[in-house]
Amino acid sequence: MKPTFTAAVCATFVGLLALAQSAAAEPKTASQCNADWAANKASIQASGKTKRAFVVECRGVPFAARKPAALDKNQYATESEAKANCSSDAVVWVNSVSMVYHPNGSRNYGRTKTGAYMCEQESLAAGFRAPKVVRRAAI
Repeated sequence: MKPTFTAAVCATFVGLLALAQSAAAEPKTASQCNADWAANKASIQASGKTKRAFVVECRGVPFAARKPAALDKNQYATESEAKANCSSDAVVWVNSVSMVYHPNGSRNYGRTKTGAYMCEQESLAAGFRAPKVVRRAAI
């Protein structure tokens, strides 16, 4: 009877060990990753990671960074690059989907999902138009 009892205990121990290892291998939940972010925010940001990238990595999910859209002629990825090339003209943000340009200071300047910086006169020549709010103010 004694050998059967130790074999059963040993088998139970091995089973529990296997369960513990599988539980340790499970990814963290989003709330656990958010708590880790809050506790170590300064050091994580110093390494150059955004919260979204950190949480995705923490959860073990592959992170696919967005690829920047290809820019057309006379379009610039950064505002400073546009200012360097538009020395005598105003820099605007053009939304390539709606074909509307947004002047500096407007709420959509640099914020739409698709778009780029351009010189205002070049954007008009390319077929972009001013937003309706700006056109009404000019009338």
